[in-house]
Amino acid sequence: MTDFDDRLRFAIDLATEAGALARSMRQGLGAVETKSSIDFCTAADLAVEALVRRRLDEAFGDPVIGEEAGGDPAELVWVVDPIDGTTNYIHGTANWCVSLALVHRGAVEIGVIHAPDLDQLFVARRGQGATLNGRPLRTSGLRHGGGAVVEVGWSARRPLALSLDLITQMIADDIEFRRCGSGAMGLANVAAGISDGYVELHINAWDALAGLLLVREAGGWTNDFLAGDGLRLGNVVVACTAELTGRLQALGPLRGVA
Repeated sequence: MTDFDDRLRFAIDLATEAGALARSMRQGLGAVETKSSIDFCTAADLAVEALVRRRLDEAFGDPVIGEEAGGDPAELVWVVDPIDGTTNYIHGTANWCVSLALVHRGAVEIGVIHAPDLDQLFVARRGQGATLNGRPLRTSGLRHGGGAVVEVGWSARRPLALSLDLITQMIADDIEFRRCGSGAMGLANVAAGISDGYVELHINAWDALAGLLLVREAGGWTNDFLAGDGLRLGNVVVACTAELTGRLQALGPLRGVA
């Protein structure tokens, strides 16, 4: 049987090591490769992913799907974003992280997100809850009594008009929106109750899987991201405190997402 406990402990240490490497490389990044107007790759992205792949291979021989070097689906596979929020990382702001998820037979079993500049370590194990720096997490439950706050990610892989329509409909429903530049951290903040939801019309698996497990283990709702070959092709993502599910599903660009 697969030893998920050993892999969870290893992933926690690995995410911490990877975050420290990324942080140490922040000065003197050198050339920055532009993938798109909002997507970049630095020497640190490449070095961190190489570290993660090497450590996982040495410890377990496990395959990896990573943002920078790719990979193929397997019965058991790690899905890795070495630096999620690279634009924030480049610009010297704190909202970036290392994201590690373990998928086994179509289910996300482990999710670890480390945000070094924020000194935050998010950990989730399927069926065993989610924590931030060792403290249990719960979604907001809208207990704050104010208006709902939902982070909206933006992807150039979907028409801009759809994202603008989504924001327009959120405003009409008195849902405040924000964009902070890291899908993984946006999802982690839903699990922590800092925001009430996260939506994006297309996101890649390495940005989303660890955070989605965090939200579910913190009592929230998420769509079935891995449906329709989401592991390889990415998918729409909706994650929220359960009390907000119906309102988000009623928004036109998200209608039918389940």
